[in-house]
Amino acid sequence: MKLTAYTDYTLRTLIYLALHRDRLVTIQEIAELHTISKSHLTKVVHQLGMSNMVETVRGRHGGLKLNLEPREIGIGAVVRSTETDFDMAECFDAQNNSCAYAKGCNLKGILAAATAAYLQVLDQVTLEDLITKPSELHVINLYPPISHTG
Repeated sequence: MKLTAYTDYTLRTLIYLALHRDRLVTIQEIAELHTISKSHLTKVVHQLGMSNMVETVRGRHGGLKLNLEPREIGIGAVVRSTETDFDMAECFDAQNNSCAYAKGCNLKGILAAATAAYLQVLDQVTLEDLITKPSELHVINLYPPISHTG
């Protein structure tokens, strides 16, 4: 199973926000870091804001930040909310199933169990688990906080 680009961008955004909890982050900096489309990322951020995982702040000095603690964000829930299709084969769709083996095949049950196991593993992981070794993530801060002392 391969995650969609949308889910990939969602997870990257959440990881970046979790690593930069000390400040507001811009869509631009995440897009530049990952060399992904700012317009696609804007859609991702909008959905994250609607889900209450991310707080968006408008205006000149706006940006985004996590609205929940990383330990409160389950990766299984994120993947379920961003992936639209967990049907592993044609036989999962009763209306469009033209497989000649559909009635007597055990593959559908096996694939359904595999998908359930995949999601069960993701349900045991939080965003906090993904950032437990930030030094190994090569954290890049393109926009360090501005110092007001001096």
